[in-house]
Amino acid sequence: MSSGQTAGLCVTPVWAQRVGRTGELTQNGVREAVPVAEGAGERDGGVDRGRHGSRRPGQGRRVLRWSAMTLAVLILGASGAGYLYYRHLNGNIKQDELNLGDNKVAEPTPNSAGQTPLNILLIGSDARDTEENQKLGGAKETFGATPLADVQMLVHLSADRTNMSVVSMPRDTLVQIPKCTDPDDGEVYEASDGRVMTNRSLGHGGPGCTVATWQELTGIHIDHFMMVDFAGVVSMADAIGGVPVCVDANIYSKDSRGHGSGLKLEKGTHPVKGEQALQWLRTRYGFEDGSDLARAKAQHMYMNSMVRVLRENATLSNPNKLRRLAEQATAALTVDPGLGTVKALYDLSNELRKVEPKRITMTTMPNRYVGARVEPTEDAEQLFRLVREDIALDGKDAKKPGKAAEKTADDPAAPDSEIAVLVQNGTGSDTLAPRNGRASDVVNLLVGKGFDEAIADPAAGSEATTLVRYPSAELEGDARAVAKSLGIPASSVKQSTDVSGVTLVVGADWREGTAYKAPKTDDTTPDTAEALNGADDEACMQVNPAYTW
Repeated sequence: MSSGQTAGLCVTPVWAQRVGRTGELTQNGVREAVPVAEGAGERDGGVDRGRHGSRRPGQGRRVLRWSAMTLAVLILGASGAGYLYYRHLNGNIKQDELNLGDNKVAEPTPNSAGQTPLNILLIGSDARDTEENQKLGGAKETFGATPLADVQMLVHLSADRTNMSVVSMPRDTLVQIPKCTDPDDGEVYEASDGRVMTNRSLGHGGPGCTVATWQELTGIHIDHFMMVDFAGVVSMADAIGGVPVCVDANIYSKDSRGHGSGLKLEKGTHPVKGEQALQWLRTRYGFEDGSDLARAKAQHMYMNSMVRVLRENATLSNPNKLRRLAEQATAALTVDPGLGTVKALYDLSNELRKVEPKRITMTTMPNRYVGARVEPTEDAEQLFRLVREDIALDGKDAKKPGKAAEKTADDPAAPDSEIAVLVQNGTGSDTLAPRNGRASDVVNLLVGKGFDEAIADPAAGSEATTLVRYPSAELEGDARAVAKSLGIPASSVKQSTDVSGVTLVVGADWREGTAYKAPKTDDTTPDTAEALNGADDEACMQVNPAYTW
């Protein structure tokens, strides 16, 4: 492949382009194809805390399975050898339901060209359900235990396919896991009692509950998921002939108690593959402060480097090697029904390859520590909003007509006079008490505009900005009609399970007057997201002095 050719996450030789091209993509890409007690469920650093908080010995090991998922997408479209083989590979791919929660998040609005973004949740399962996974994962006493979603990354492909954003969520993020129903046996997992670690969501019926948890937290509509296990990484990491990684000092990820991945590298840049790639991806002890946040940074560096390697060489051009890898990839993958065929995965690879590395931005959800765990910060909501609104995290969005066009709800609004609206007074702030009677003032405004069913909530509280909330998709149109009548921007209309009907919260930014003036929107990526550009080939992991040699 010449350096001038366009390729993103896929290298597809000419002979392979005969595979899976039975139809053309629509504007929606592949869519047409077809929190328990805090700390429970942690497997970490020589201790497995189990499912109920009890400690038991044995070294837990994790790995970023997205590398296997990415390689699966890369090779599946380039490894067919006829219809029977194609059917065989389709049969290898395991499928599970996309969303096991009760709530739905509305799909994003098409841009002026009719294109919509694509959101894919990548999940790394720590399942020890086969001898190979057990050997790689360690902790013999956990064989067959409920798996945890220890790696979670949301890949956002922009509507115009010019840029890609990736958001990692640390596995020990405290979240509210929603009610989920197992599609296989109908078992109902009630919503978590308080916040628990996000990795437990996988055990609440399957990956579809992890999807539901993400949607509840972020408000981002997720189109697909891909999940892979330990074995998938080792079986496919050799496909690209090694991925260059960098450390700023000699590293040996192993301490006197046996903690660590075993990664041993000299200072500088070195290609890693096979089990050494696995070690890099799961190294925590030895990188920076030894946290999951440092591990996520190393994983981002690996992913970016892998993309660059794929664009610069053609190591995936051997048909026999590709067929063997296709066997391994399809056997390792679990996907939603929309990605359940080789063709769907091939089509997805074609969508991903449109993005150049310099327009790929890797981030970690901004967070703060809560004891030994973390929780999302205000900056996290800023990051989620940018993804929801399809704003490029690298700040290089072109100003296109219609980009900020107001969303049209799937369910049309009722007549204004029939829309019930509860108005709440949230005008309090850190320095000012809520302004008396503000909810009633805004009710009078709404009634004057024809919203006869508007009523005021006598309670008062604090909300920084004015918002319109609605509980379910059926009321989205009503909520947007209320917002539009008062000049409240569409970005301030949010679905929330905390309300039972359309609810207008008059925030501290609207303490007086009859005309709402929306605050200027900051569309920059928060510094706390630690953004890494996909074209950055000088990134190097900082080694903890306690793990050098």
